[in-house]
Amino acid sequence: MAEQGPMAIAMRLRNQLQSVYKLDPLRNEEEVKLKIKDLNEHIVCYLCAGYFIDATTITECLHTFCKSCIVKYLQTSKYCPMCNIKIHETQPLLNLKLDRVMQDIVYKLVPGLQESEDKRIKEFYQSRGLERVVQPSGEDSLPDAKGLPFTSFDHSKAHFYRYDEQVSLCLERQSSSMAEKKDKTKLTLQQKFVRCSVRAEVRHLRKVLCHRLNVEKHQVSLSFKTFYPEKVGCG
Repeated sequence: MAEQGPMAIAMRLRNQLQSVYKLDPLRNEEEVKLKIKDLNEHIVCYLCAGYFIDATTITECLHTFCKSCIVKYLQTSKYCPMCNIKIHETQPLLNLKLDRVMQDIVYKLVPGLQESEDKRIKEFYQSRGLERVVQPSGEDSLPDAKGLPFTSFDHSKAHFYRYDEQVSLCLERQSSSMAEKKDKTKLTLQQKFVRCSVRAEVRHLRKVLCHRLNVEKHQVSLSFKTFYPEKVGCG
């Protein structure tokens, strides 16, 4: 079985950087600039020669392709198009798995790709007067008729932010403020950790705090620390 999982790919990229650019990206603190063509072999589909869309990995050999490409290919074959390993004796689609980690990497590396794909899908459904399939809540592993999990959903009706990359935040109350001296009422958060989409904004967090603390919007002021401890922003 070939080792082409996310960790193996990351280590391979690291080794290439060391050999080509004479540096270790995991230890070097300087900004590393790469040409996208240097990474293409890791993020381009072997079947269509385009960047991965709905990246899907064969569990038997860990080779990755676009979902639509590999599903179409396996209609006439039971073998991996790259290494020729037999995927499954009778139902090769059962040994396919959506690779969300790889897809996140591709969207981050290729500017505008995600927006372009979302626009293309939206136009496809609108031109045919169809509604996009809404994935049932809590059923991420529910297969469709082809044996693969749903990946399309109606952005106008579904809470699609939950499909984004997630970040974890810690919300803590600041002490020794003038407002605290005037208002002696102690407000405490039962749950100070929040997990949300990378697209969440400060105003969304303020809404969460207002709801949890049962206070008005003007009573909540947020300050946040960036990656640089000396810089503090307010919202």
